[in-house]
Amino acid sequence: MLTETKSYRTGDQDVVLDLTHDCADFVAGRGDGLLHVFVPHATAGLAILETGAGSDDDLLAALEDLLPGDDRWRHQHGSPGHGRSHVLPALVPPYATVPVLDGRLALGTWQSICLVDLNVDNTRREVRLSFLPG
Repeated sequence: MLTETKSYRTGDQDVVLDLTHDCADFVAGRGDGLLHVFVPHATAGLAILETGAGSDDDLLAALEDLLPGDDRWRHQHGSPGHGRSHVLPALVPPYATVPVLDGRLALGTWQSICLVDLNVDNTRREVRLSFLPG
């Protein structure tokens, strides 16, 4: 298995960050197999969705409806609403696996691999890319 860890700055607001280009670069020329993407954080997740046409903003709006950024959460250290970030991985898992065919991600036409981060207290994220040859 080949593994690489990348670091991303997610900033101080809710974000859906497209990682597809970095993932495609990682698997380029590697043949057939699986790409496994993992976020080793308790407050972030990964989603495969369309970006740039509003779906990324729709996802953030839906998560705000499901996980409001207020003081209702029992897990209350950090900024107001921080507890919702600890619930996020139950809805948006911290991993994704994508087939790789002939060194290319086998995503659908509009699919992107995205980091989802609601934790404004942690502005840097690590993402682990692992390639399992077929």
